[in-house]
Amino acid sequence: MSTDTEVKPSLRFGQVVIGPPGSGKTTYCQAMREFLTTMGRKVVVVNMDPANEGIPYPCAVDVSELITLDDVMDSLKLGPNGGLLYCMQYLEANMDWLETKLKQHSDCYFLFDCPGQVELYTHQSSVKNIFTQLGKWNFRLTAVHIVDSHYCADPAKFISVLCTSLSTMLHVELPHVNVLSKMDLIEQYGKLAFNLDFYTEVMDLTYLLDHLAADPFFKKFRHLNEKLAEVIQDYSLVSFVPLNVQRQTLIKQKAMEAVFSRIALKVTSCRRYLWLKDKESMIQVLRAVDKANGYCFGDLEERNLQAMMSAAVGADFQFNSTLGVEERYVESSGRSVEEEMMEL
Repeated sequence: MSTDTEVKPSLRFGQVVIGPPGSGKTTYCQAMREFLTTMGRKVVVVNMDPANEGIPYPCAVDVSELITLDDVMDSLKLGPNGGLLYCMQYLEANMDWLETKLKQHSDCYFLFDCPGQVELYTHQSSVKNIFTQLGKWNFRLTAVHIVDSHYCADPAKFISVLCTSLSTMLHVELPHVNVLSKMDLIEQYGKLAFNLDFYTEVMDLTYLLDHLAADPFFKKFRHLNEKLAEVIQDYSLVSFVPLNVQRQTLIKQKAMEAVFSRIALKVTSCRRYLWLKDKESMIQVLRAVDKANGYCFGDLEERNLQAMMSAAVGADFQFNSTLGVEERYVESSGRSVEEEMMEL
């Protein structure tokens, strides 16, 4: 009698980075890879987007080696949306190719840079099936859903973001972290009606509905908006972590190096401070992700994190607070709470 037993692959952790087009998924993967490498993790980035051109990070596994959106559109005469759906169905049918590629990096932490088509995560099942298969290969993944923070300034768009995030969470069926990206642009298209924690914690949406009712266009849809808000609050699943990946940091560092070099001063500590200040929100996201997928820090990584925490702001820093983010990126109105409520 045969006693062959299948050897279960080693446990691997990672993130699947999803979200609408232009929300900053590729930029997030690049910044998170650099950040994790500095902390001591061996990181591999997997490009799952067949339409992603000009990848800025070293890509260990690239789905474009299997199929590209341009080839599908040319050969099958499909549009961008239909072509991308076909690409993901083709990848689902050729999971053995992906498995062979991933086995070459068995001792790494994985970042999956996924396509930006919303339907893939709310209606279509190919991406969900791919994530499920990854779980069967002993991957412990967290879905990092990235959306633009400036939607908070528009109550109607923010409710739409909440609905999309909730639908994605229910469809993908993975541990989930919702991220508000580009925090430096949060008030680019208008002022926030409430404090930032109102949006990150998704507090009582009735206040937002009252604010939305002031617009004559949305006033006739008040009952619909109320029902949507009830669905979101009944599930009570959606919350957000603020994030800003500042790509201008390198420019600031080089400028300061040039200034300090003239007076023969070392800039190591100054450069380190700037790097830490820009990465505070990245640490907050990473801690939420690690908590969601159960990743445990190693000894070296734990020491690195503690060193960064103490050097940046001290041991008593609260990562779950959005006050620091709000102070940096949201302009204060200078009015009391009573005055703001009277205006509302």
